[in-house]
Amino acid sequence: MATFDDPFDSKLRLRARGCSCGEHGSQAEHDEALSSDMQARRVVEGAVMRAIFPQDASRRAFLKAVGVPTAMAALAQFFPLATATEVFAQTGKPEKTDLKVGFIPITCATPIIMGAPMGFYAKQGLNVEVVKTAGWAVIRDKALNKEYDAAHMLSPMPLAISLGLGAAPQPYALSAIENVNGQAITLAMKHKDKRDPKDWKGFKLAVPFDYSMHNYLLRYYLAEAGLDPDADVQIRAVPPPEMVANLRADNIDGFLAPDPVNQRAVYDGVGFIHMLSKEMWDGHPCCAFAASREFMTAMPNTYAALMRAIMEATAYARKAENRKQIAEAIAPANYLNQPVTVVEQVLTGTYADGLGTVKKAADRIDFDPFPWESFAVWILTQMKRWGQLKGDVDYQNVAKQVFLATDAARLMKDAGLEAPATTTKSFSVMGKAFDPSKPADYVASFAIKRS
Repeated sequence: MATFDDPFDSKLRLRARGCSCGEHGSQAEHDEALSSDMQARRVVEGAVMRAIFPQDASRRAFLKAVGVPTAMAALAQFFPLATATEVFAQTGKPEKTDLKVGFIPITCATPIIMGAPMGFYAKQGLNVEVVKTAGWAVIRDKALNKEYDAAHMLSPMPLAISLGLGAAPQPYALSAIENVNGQAITLAMKHKDKRDPKDWKGFKLAVPFDYSMHNYLLRYYLAEAGLDPDADVQIRAVPPPEMVANLRADNIDGFLAPDPVNQRAVYDGVGFIHMLSKEMWDGHPCCAFAASREFMTAMPNTYAALMRAIMEATAYARKAENRKQIAEAIAPANYLNQPVTVVEQVLTGTYADGLGTVKKAADRIDFDPFPWESFAVWILTQMKRWGQLKGDVDYQNVAKQVFLATDAARLMKDAGLEAPATTTKSFSVMGKAFDPSKPADYVASFAIKRS
């Protein structure tokens, strides 16, 4: 039969070992905690005083006139100093420090991966094991089964999970975009004379997952060329680590894939880069850092520490002068398992296209963490367009609940990144304007669609 300690009896036993309050294992631990609490309280009190008396002279005059104890007692009547101190003291004290974050070995996960070897997690007091994972379905299942505390996900995945598409619904949040751009269409070398997608009828093409920007952008591209993605070609889901092998084995004619898959196909001489995804939509989202609402609520300090690490890593990755160092850090076998030169070509944007030309595109991949709600709305329109979403869709509300733009803006500022003043924006995809306030009209405007 299980037995449970009475909290009062536990305190008595702690007191017997020398702690005066019964909350600590020794008086030394008690004194250390008391010192930390006092420091936190002083910081909060100082912040409140500066807010009320911005001018140093007036603040000093007030404190001199009434005395510090009287001033703090007066403030405490109108401002919950104890609550504020408690919140402040919790900052930097994660509820859980040993974490597992799943990732797919692609450059889209750069901020998540580099956070381990380059010390961004450790700086926040976290011991994060970044776990290389075979495919997106495995990422989703391990995240839902709580084997991962958080995960690298394709940006449509938190929307799909929250809506119950492909799995039982669970409230999920996209906390930060990991990368923008960073994809390409790569074709087998035998198709180097078929650069017009109108000639691709009968092609077998791969994308990494059904709920992916890759799937939606490829379908968009084909439809704009007059091809029905479900009737004129075959689109199949293939995990990124298996794409080059499938291209080499002639199982597929090409893919729209995340990097470094495209560059590895060039490196191995089995494919050429037909076009970068930024040529379809410059600045489009790709992958994301995501966590369940349950994790965010149950472990707010841990989640906050994770987000600080991700934002600081993203800020570092945005700087072009850091890209070669990052390539060396994430290329090894336990991360991307790629030659450094392949990763460098992606991150620096100076790359061989497989057809004998060296090209330069500094923003081939970039790192902008802001999760625009309008990105989510666009993704939802494509889910609707291709029959993944049935019935009426509350586009704006779903976007706001899943893409946490307001939280991201605050964290970006803390990391020294410039944050947008709004949460939505208009943009164009292949020259067609998208107005996030009119998603239903956008879906209706397409000639080729399932819905």
